[in-house]
Amino acid sequence: MAGDGLKTNFCGISMESPIVLLSGCVGFGEEYTRVEGFSNADVGAVVLKGTTGEARLGNPPHRVYETPDGMLNAIGLQNPGVDKVVDDILPGLDFSETRFFANVSGSTIEEYERVTRRFDDSDIDAIEINISCPNVKEGGVQFGNDPQMSARVVAACRAQTSKPIITKLSPNQTDIQENARLCIEAGTDGFAVINTLMGMAIDAETRRPVIGNVRGGLSGPAIKPIALLKVQQVYEVAKAHAVPIIGQGGITTASDAIEFMIAGASTVGVGTALFYDPLACSKINTGIADYLTRHNMASVADLTGTLTL
Repeated sequence: MAGDGLKTNFCGISMESPIVLLSGCVGFGEEYTRVEGFSNADVGAVVLKGTTGEARLGNPPHRVYETPDGMLNAIGLQNPGVDKVVDDILPGLDFSETRFFANVSGSTIEEYERVTRRFDDSDIDAIEINISCPNVKEGGVQFGNDPQMSARVVAACRAQTSKPIITKLSPNQTDIQENARLCIEAGTDGFAVINTLMGMAIDAETRRPVIGNVRGGLSGPAIKPIALLKVQQVYEVAKAHAVPIIGQGGITTASDAIEFMIAGASTVGVGTALFYDPLACSKINTGIADYLTRHNMASVADLTGTLTL
């Protein structure tokens, strides 16, 4: 369990830790609870796997490929559909341990509306809108890389729910600050910055793409410098509106997490690190608490946006 200094408030939601487990890395919230020594009580929130209106089988293999200091994935939003998630999966989650955020995905604005409306009538604590998935051929990056389209999706979802909306922004766009500004005007309550970077891998012997989908999303330590910059840029827009940010992209240590908060994040997302260290979150909590003590800070909120330029 996290200490008092790690408690924070994100979009009006009380969280015991600033750590958020990222969508796609922990299934529907139960996967890592089977690892000895891991507890959802060590994190502030868990973002469930991307969910669409109907069940999806996802992309053909290969769907995951290790790269230097990172990982490519092109799962393709495999999921059982929103009705199955709400009716069968959510009732099995322990909401007394941590907060749970849905991740809404879609190929059309109408699908985003339907999935958001279904989650609104559930126990889920907040709704993350995935408008920036780089490994699906329809929807996905087309929505996330166009600020006007991003805002349309946010506005459509906003009309379907009273729950906090967190917009997941793409790094694969020309002007992330303009996108953030329009999403704030459309009604987002928070941001997740960033989603994965678009990338690919090639088998030199066969001269063919390694990933079955050809392209995939690059995550892990390799993208951390880019993610830090994007968080700082979005914070410059969001701070005037008190819109908080989940900073994410390559966080593996407490030092990484602290850097993201200094850049402007209120909370931090951990994902790829869990694949090789399932107990990383407890270590990150301990490291952040030690930093707060050494710097005479009462809480993680004292860190947010303290970058000196």
